[in-house]
Amino acid sequence: MKNFKIELKWALIFIVMSLLWMVLERLVGLHDKYIHLHQYITMLYMIPAIWMYVLAIKDKKLNFYNGTISYKQILQFGFILTLLISVCGPVTQWITSFVITPNYFQNAKQYAVENKLLSQSDADIQFSYKYYAFHGTLMGFFMGILSTVILGIFLKSKK
Repeated sequence: MKNFKIELKWALIFIVMSLLWMVLERLVGLHDKYIHLHQYITMLYMIPAIWMYVLAIKDKKLNFYNGTISYKQILQFGFILTLLISVCGPVTQWITSFVITPNYFQNAKQYAVENKLLSQSDADIQFSYKYYAFHGTLMGFFMGILSTVILGIFLKSKK
């Protein structure tokens, strides 16, 4: 367990950051008044998400590997971190969907149907907890691994 202390710490930090981002989106109106902008502005989430991975890798490098980390060690760390975050994905999505912004799915369905972006049946499928929990977890896992692979190139110790 001691070997994974940093991974657990950063998974928790990442989850809290993600939930705070959802609160921010709701407060600025991206889940209702400005829902038409949501799909574009929500992409900015990648900036703090990637930054969390940079900080996590640097933490592991300095505080576990004594300042020297190989590409392979970064990949192992990133995989474990991503796995921990992904396992919590459905719970994080549940908190977002039913606590932080319980009207988002209703608002998104209404917007999509009124603007003829989706049929009602397609909107009902796409804007649901089940859909978001599955696809969000899957995409989060993919993006976590991709971020790790790319960041590892730049953050590995130079020989």
